[in-house]
Amino acid sequence: MLVSEVVTTGDRERFIRYPWAVYRNDPCWVPPLVMEARALLDPRRNPLFAHAEMALFSATHESGAPCGRIAAVVNRRHNEQHGDRTGFFGLFECADDPRAAAALFDAAAGFLRSRGMTVMRGPANLSVNDTFGLLVEGFDTPPAILMPHNPAYYRGLVEGCGFRQAMDLLAYYGDARELPIPERVIRGLDLCRRRYKFQVRPLDLRRFDEEVSRLYQVYTEAWEQNWGAVSMTREEFDHLAAQLKNGLDPDLLLIAEVNGEMAGFSLALPDFNQALIKLNGRLWPFGILKLLWYRRKIDMIRVITMGVLKRFRHMGIDNYFYVETWRRSVAKGMPRGEMSWILENNAAMNNALRNLGFRIHKRYRVYDREL
Repeated sequence: MLVSEVVTTGDRERFIRYPWAVYRNDPCWVPPLVMEARALLDPRRNPLFAHAEMALFSATHESGAPCGRIAAVVNRRHNEQHGDRTGFFGLFECADDPRAAAALFDAAAGFLRSRGMTVMRGPANLSVNDTFGLLVEGFDTPPAILMPHNPAYYRGLVEGCGFRQAMDLLAYYGDARELPIPERVIRGLDLCRRRYKFQVRPLDLRRFDEEVSRLYQVYTEAWEQNWGAVSMTREEFDHLAAQLKNGLDPDLLLIAEVNGEMAGFSLALPDFNQALIKLNGRLWPFGILKLLWYRRKIDMIRVITMGVLKRFRHMGIDNYFYVETWRRSVAKGMPRGEMSWILENNAAMNNALRNLGFRIHKRYRVYDREL
């Protein structure tokens, strides 16, 4: 078994394309766009690297056949915010070979240990603000947009290498055709809106830059106390906003205001994975035509994030977001929805979704290993 650091352009290209070998027979895998995978790893194009350091490793058998890959990341912003020395592993892909997995994790651990880290956490691809967690339940359907997917045997490889559960992330699912919103819930939320005088409106694309600035202010405050949260820099937030803008439906980015002050926001996206799964990672020359064709058939949304400033959390705004998003997505021909991810210890949001009739259909696990 040989594990080597990815150094050359050719090494990196082989690193990017290795997943096609792992998932060749998995009908639920959504191949990433190769152009986006390259951008993710490029310090010139990914603002994460302004405060993070990364090493990539590939594993090969004695025969020269590739058998795995992994990234090791030191995110200085995480350690500053949490006062710890946690490093991350991510982009983990591996054959069903415990020896290869152990060699990859040992390489990542060595890099993190040399940078003074005392814990290795993951998978984070490449941070908590990217795809996060290992799928441990719910392998029978493709992932929703911007959610990870992996073979079931990965859990055994990870846990067999000394990792222990740190936190579970839950994905809830509902179908409006089977799950109408109870009238009592609608009446109660309309009463809350009138009582507390909050307004909910869609994003104004004509004032996109101004809206993004206000959203960033809410984001930095509303998520700061969540487990493992690492607030994005303004550069990262703007980068993400630019990435999402082309696929954004402004009617599904809802903003709550109280007396003109932004109190919270909720973002849902059409599940573009239903189209991307047809492209095999390529937009050109014909992938863009397939994307345009299959995007018309998308029938599901993913609620990616929702946050309300602490001083407004007693008003029912969070539940109003869910119901209003549900109404709007159904009207647009997307009656199915995934709400993900929700921390397993976030009692308020878990209870709200269960009360609305949603069920857990996927579970992702974040692991820690002492270094």
